[in-house]
Amino acid sequence: MQTELAATLRYLRLGGLLAHWDQYLKTAGEKRWSHTALLTHVLQEEYALKRENARKLRLRAARIPELLVLETFPFERQPKLNKKKLMAVYDSFNYIQQAQNILWLGGTGVGKTGLATSFLVHAINHGYSGRFVRFPELIAELYRSVADHSEEKVLKHYTAIDTMVIDEIGYIDVEPMQVGLFFTLLQRRHKKKPTLITSNLGFSDWRTFLKNDHLTAALIDRLTESSHIFNMKDCVTLRAKLSQEP
Repeated sequence: MQTELAATLRYLRLGGLLAHWDQYLKTAGEKRWSHTALLTHVLQEEYALKRENARKLRLRAARIPELLVLETFPFERQPKLNKKKLMAVYDSFNYIQQAQNILWLGGTGVGKTGLATSFLVHAINHGYSGRFVRFPELIAELYRSVADHSEEKVLKHYTAIDTMVIDEIGYIDVEPMQVGLFFTLLQRRHKKKPTLITSNLGFSDWRTFLKNDHLTAALIDRLTESSHIFNMKDCVTLRAKLSQEP
């Protein structure tokens, strides 16, 4: 390839064409493609490459700690989980278009985070932006934003995300200011963007850490309106137990 042409392709950010130029020409010659067929093939390859690169960028931006997918979830070890309902929600993908929340409630180690993560990855793979954040980290970020007066910026950032996972709600006590900001965030996402939530506590226990009966009731009301709830309280832990010395 001529140096000038290579520079042009780099400038146009046509990395796929630059890397496979000789291969494309060889294939076109072997298959006796017309100029139109060759150009169509090149454009399709560039389109696929850019979509894949964009998907990878969205995955990195989501800050998912472990890229779990539904195909590897051990449903056979969780017979109490309503697999039929879960797969219907997953396959239909309606929760995205209808901005429906999904909540998984149950004990530690039953697979709530893995399921929420798989739904998030599924959405990202379909072209949507996403973000995974643990509840303590989100609360801490909201609290810090008050100190430097950036709370509106932080709220706008999280409100704009297409699909958001908030993991482990209920592990920490929350101050009144933090409760207010958390409520504001979910209120702004309400019926606009789906929020996926995991919690080791049932709704009746949320007031123990939110410490505000009125806001807790309002928060649960908004979260559960037009949402999918998977009660996993009767599910067993999937985590391997350490063997104990006799």
